[in-house]
Amino acid sequence: MPEFTAETLPVRQLYRVSEVMLLLSLSRSVIYELIRSGRLGSVTEGRTRLIPATAISRYIDLLTAEAKDADYGQSA
Repeated sequence: MPEFTAETLPVRQLYRVSEVMLLLSLSRSVIYELIRSGRLGSVTEGRTRLIPATAISRYIDLLTAEAKDADYGQSA
């Protein structure tokens, strides 16, 4: 299997957990915790856990919205 970095990862519809770790700069245990908590969507094909590209985008949107909410909560 070739070595990938976040910059060289091919754009696809489904990513393995190890690839999402690179994309989001998070550990394997954090990725699985996000999946368990429902913050990051995933699908299973056989015994392989895959994360749809749309789920990654939704997770990033969620983080952005939470950051905006936190900024609005800090009024001067």
